[in-house]
Amino acid sequence: MSADRSAVVVVGAGIAGVACAVELAAAGVPVQVRERGHVRGGRMASKRFGGRPADIGAAYFTASDPDFAAVVERWRAAGLVREWTDTFQAYDPDGRQDVPGPMRFAAPRGLRSLVEHLAEPVPVTVDRLVLTVDPGPTVDGQPCAAVALAMPGPQAALLLDPALADATRVVQSQRWSPSLAAVLRFPTRRWSDFRGAFVNGHPVLSLICDDGDRRGDGAPVLVAHTVPEFAAGHLAQPTGAAPAIEQAVRDVLGLPDTATDVHVHRWTYARPVTNAGDDTYHLDADGIGLAGDAFGKPRVQSAWRSGRDLGRALVARLT
Repeated sequence: MSADRSAVVVVGAGIAGVACAVELAAAGVPVQVRERGHVRGGRMASKRFGGRPADIGAAYFTASDPDFAAVVERWRAAGLVREWTDTFQAYDPDGRQDVPGPMRFAAPRGLRSLVEHLAEPVPVTVDRLVLTVDPGPTVDGQPCAAVALAMPGPQAALLLDPALADATRVVQSQRWSPSLAAVLRFPTRRWSDFRGAFVNGHPVLSLICDDGDRRGDGAPVLVAHTVPEFAAGHLAQPTGAAPAIEQAVRDVLGLPDTATDVHVHRWTYARPVTNAGDDTYHLDADGIGLAGDAFGKPRVQSAWRSGRDLGRALVARLT
């Protein structure tokens, strides 16, 4: 698909990019979404194991913004989202305790299904790698009305011509931490009274989620997320981290059984550790927009709002 000179090209079909595109399409602004991966979703990623989805990116989401809560309600009406839990446990060297918090939502078909539902009104081209964003703006040499980069800053920096100084400055200021997500499938459920746990002060783990409870099907599946320091040592060969992650999970939860299967997914840019600015997005005079959860707290809600706000700003400029 070649670029339309009047169209906005959105690069990245995670929730921020899709939310941006939805605003543009609703206002009648031509928009094209290009995604380098095989599917939509970004870090709201799900992978199927034996026909069953497991979330390997974001573990859950919360909704405190009224506008985002309205989106969640539409997902709920479509049967795509469910309330999961408002209480996690915290494991630390001193023991275990319950930690109450906001209601956490989960998706029976995987969080990726929510992005796919949101993306229904907009054209998304998957398996489309964008190589260059140059002044004009142009995308891979094709002129367009504007460009929205909805991805971690280090990835956006690889695309931007340094002559696009404002956007380059913003993406180069971002700092991100890595993580590994491991899906552990067990022969039977040997744990109870457990939904999810923050693991504090651990050399390997940061979070463990009961995916069977999260999904609502009771499957004997856990998903573990690692601390950045451990992940950084295994980015080149993430599968090699599987034994250490499995042993850590079994030790923390006191599980007697070994997992029948462990799948490890690498997230080189899992979480922003710096805020990209006071606004919820970036849009400069060169026609380059930036959106994502780096513009706010690292939350699904923040990513959605960032994309939505960038989309509205582009509509105001172009119409």
